[in-house]
Amino acid sequence: MEIFEVSILGCGSAKPTLRHLPTSQIVNIRGKYYMIDCGEGAQTQMQKMRLPMARIGHIFISHNHGDHVFGLPGLISTMALLGRTAELHIHGPRQLQEFLDNIIRIYCEGITYRIIFHPIDTRVHNIIYKDRSVTVWSIPLRHRVPCSGFLFRETPPLPHIRREMIEAFSIPFSQINNIKAGASWTTGDGTVIPHERLVTPADKARSYAYCSDTAYLPELTGLLRNVTLLYHEATYPEELAGRAQETQHSTASQAASIARESQAGKLCIGHFSARVSNEEALLAEATAIFPQTTLANEGLTLKL
Repeated sequence: MEIFEVSILGCGSAKPTLRHLPTSQIVNIRGKYYMIDCGEGAQTQMQKMRLPMARIGHIFISHNHGDHVFGLPGLISTMALLGRTAELHIHGPRQLQEFLDNIIRIYCEGITYRIIFHPIDTRVHNIIYKDRSVTVWSIPLRHRVPCSGFLFRETPPLPHIRREMIEAFSIPFSQINNIKAGASWTTGDGTVIPHERLVTPADKARSYAYCSDTAYLPELTGLLRNVTLLYHEATYPEELAGRAQETQHSTASQAASIARESQAGKLCIGHFSARVSNEEALLAEATAIFPQTTLANEGLTLKL
């Protein structure tokens, strides 16, 4: 199977701690790198994890809170110092536009590359980006400011060609992709070998959903149905459910309920409050509802 993995650069919340950096992730799909949120410390963590900053083409920002965007000024500046010339596309709520404009005007005037901002309507579930490898959808979330999650759906891969058929029918290399795409093969004597005999079924397309920051939204389960991996914030334990509701965040058990009702393959919980000193308790709370749960942590790479 081709690469589809998620690397955690930061999984803390707004108040800095010695345990966690603010939120940021890198999604690698078939060698293409996409960033989700950009909290402080993202650049340093990328270097520790040997992730290629220069290959990030698109950054998806969930909302305009500091713990999700304060890493952007430094990242944009460093990319210029490295001589970047390729366009950088930033997707986020329209409220992010003024922040980006000020970054460029004050700190990054005359940078070597173009930044293109794509506003997201955080109220709807829409396709916001598509290339040959992936389609990215917005996920409407509920927070104190306009906020969007993101759903990455891998483009369905082509079937696998059977090697013994290549040899048996002397199929040239130049025709392999055509056969994977659905073509049959005609031998020198005119015999047609149907496509179905030449291939084995394709790998199942994978998907990744990112839901942070958000209050508990049971209606998300329809949008997240059968997602391969779900990252859902679990800022607080259930004993602080009142605080979660007040700040429009979620508890670990609420995140697990979303995963269970969505029939997700796996759940990763993160965006931990500075009030939480024992994240294993959050994990225990979540696994009691959805056993296939893991804790986010800086340096963790999740392979789909």
